[in-house]
Amino acid sequence: MDKYKQEFIEFMLSCNVLKFGDFTTKSGRKTPFFVNTGFYRDGAQLRELGKFYARAIEAKFGTDFDILFGPAYKGIPLSVATVMAFSELYGKEIRYTSNRKEIKDHGDKGILLGSPISDGDRVVIIEDVTTAGTSIRETLPIINAQGEVNVLGMCVSVDRQERGTGEKSALKEIEEEHGFQTTAIVTMADVIEHLTKVPVGGKIILDDHLKAAIDAYYEQYGAND
Repeated sequence: MDKYKQEFIEFMLSCNVLKFGDFTTKSGRKTPFFVNTGFYRDGAQLRELGKFYARAIEAKFGTDFDILFGPAYKGIPLSVATVMAFSELYGKEIRYTSNRKEIKDHGDKGILLGSPISDGDRVVIIEDVTTAGTSIRETLPIINAQGEVNVLGMCVSVDRQERGTGEKSALKEIEEEHGFQTTAIVTMADVIEHLTKVPVGGKIILDDHLKAAIDAYYEQYGAND
């Protein structure tokens, strides 16, 4: 596993973004872990988060693209932090774009926030965690309406590796439905590998009991990719 992935897992723990216990997801699934990206709240955290995203995007898509699109609302700070990281890490000036929930009819008019999208632009989409595809279905028509653009793919922070609407993972379903690639900074398999019986900050995060609960969860909800 790449070192930055290990660092990101520990970064999520330090920010209280990654938690273990008893939780219920929006879909009603009882889960022993939870990822809440709303806990990235200060400048230092967002600066580091942008760097982790930039490394993952560069590893999958390189730096030869034009636009980083962050769907409203959570994608807005993610796209801003990550284009700043691209400038710092790779000396590459990527433009950020997000969508407004409502079209603005005065001043800086239109549905886009940030850079416009033009014919020939190569676009990477950035999101927080594995998505069911709802926001992609909403935002892809907005991106495609701007001209003849090439959507290279999408990056999320954590791939939960759970079934989407069928037996495959949500990210795999997005790839097959929309015809572009997806990637994540880390997968839950990475998280489990790094934290099982390994001390972080002098504490064992995944003991035998919690590991058994996660294994049972994936037996029930794990994707068959």
